[in-house]
Amino acid sequence: MTPPCRQPARRRTAVLRREAVLATVPVAVAALVGATAPAAGTAGAAGAGDPYFPLSGNGGYHVRHYDLTLRYTSDAPYLDGKAVLAARATQHLSRFDLDLTGLKVTGVTVDGLPAAYRRDGQELVVTPRRTLRAGRDFRVTVAYHGTPKPVTDPDDSADGWIPTDDGAFVAGEPQGAMTWFPANSHPRDKSSYDITITVPQGRTAVANGALLAQHTAHGRTTFHWRETQPMAAYLATATVGTFKVEQYTTHDGIRVYNAVDPREASEAAPVLKKLPSVLDWESKLFGPYPFRSAGSIVDHAPDIGYALETQTRPLYDSAPDIDTLVHENAHQWFGDSVSLTAWKDIWLNEGFATYAEWLYEEQHGGDSAQETFDALYAHPASDHLWAFPPGDPGSGENIFDTPVYARGAMTLHELRKAVGDRHFFRILRAWATEHRGGHGTTAQFVRLAERISGKSLDTLFHTWLYTRGKPDNA
Repeated sequence: MTPPCRQPARRRTAVLRREAVLATVPVAVAALVGATAPAAGTAGAAGAGDPYFPLSGNGGYHVRHYDLTLRYTSDAPYLDGKAVLAARATQHLSRFDLDLTGLKVTGVTVDGLPAAYRRDGQELVVTPRRTLRAGRDFRVTVAYHGTPKPVTDPDDSADGWIPTDDGAFVAGEPQGAMTWFPANSHPRDKSSYDITITVPQGRTAVANGALLAQHTAHGRTTFHWRETQPMAAYLATATVGTFKVEQYTTHDGIRVYNAVDPREASEAAPVLKKLPSVLDWESKLFGPYPFRSAGSIVDHAPDIGYALETQTRPLYDSAPDIDTLVHENAHQWFGDSVSLTAWKDIWLNEGFATYAEWLYEEQHGGDSAQETFDALYAHPASDHLWAFPPGDPGSGENIFDTPVYARGAMTLHELRKAVGDRHFFRILRAWATEHRGGHGTTAQFVRLAERISGKSLDTLFHTWLYTRGKPDNA
């Protein structure tokens, strides 16, 4: 089993590694379920319409900004939270859902007025006092508390707020955001964030974006983080631990914040030292780095088994090697800045980040991308690599499995051979640039590749993304 990108912390083979605030957020409401206003006063959908995760996300509104205030006690794990969501109705909305599981809700208001609410599985169903008209901005406040627990994904991996021996490893792909805050939890809905976390003195709480403030009083330390760029809920983190912290600014003005568990520090140091050069190399290939902050969270969490591209600050369960660092930071372009509209298209994240590893090795004295491709293609037709096509994984159980990563990267290499390097690298850069801060689909990527190359590529993509079994035309 290959656990979620979620990039595995240790490579099984050399080639099968897995891997302002409100105003700046585009309101891509057309992509949301329920974006077409009905006649009047209907309930928002309980899911965003994703067949792999039917209850993830919600219809009828778009969250522009999350303001999360958290207080976490890690010795006896307990979370007190208040979430304030600045949202906009995309239909005449009589009722709406939020994704939240495992925590007790003690109160909900909409625009300052108490709202009725009830729990229905992972859904927090909210009924405001009066209908919210389409296009109207509104504010939801949810107070909650309890012991957060991870969810188990279809591939049996843990996801969400995962307790560790000194805090919590908080990785939300694909559905774990709902374990620690109420959310419209699907990549279609992207928002800006303020995350304020209070933890016992001596612990560090690390989230996304820039650290705006840190202060200690009465034996507890509060950290205030802000991510102004659009972010899907699954990319948010609030990881807590005993960390050594390093801060600096790159020559391009990117603010770097590294938090490293002391047990991983000596092994992580030489790899993290390369972060500025990796970001510079990726920026030359893919276009300017899409965010203002960067960094790493290196935890000591040996039971997790994966790393995750949490936005601006990838999260590792142990000291990463250079390929993992390249992979997770490539996701800042492919997956974080350019996000999915459906989990079925996950190859757009994982295939691209895996191919970034191949390119890095090729340009830094390792195997060429063609040699890596050839080693994979030599696997027999019975090998798990060919178990399903990467453009159609079939279910949530498969979205982080080997074919999505390795055969997804092979698809890009076939594209590179078909169009040539000049067009290929223009395609990668244009994809990251034209969809920056937004969303992209496989169909859009195919159209872009055809537009730039001037070639018909339907057969290539059909063969490598959608044909079952081992392609026979390599």
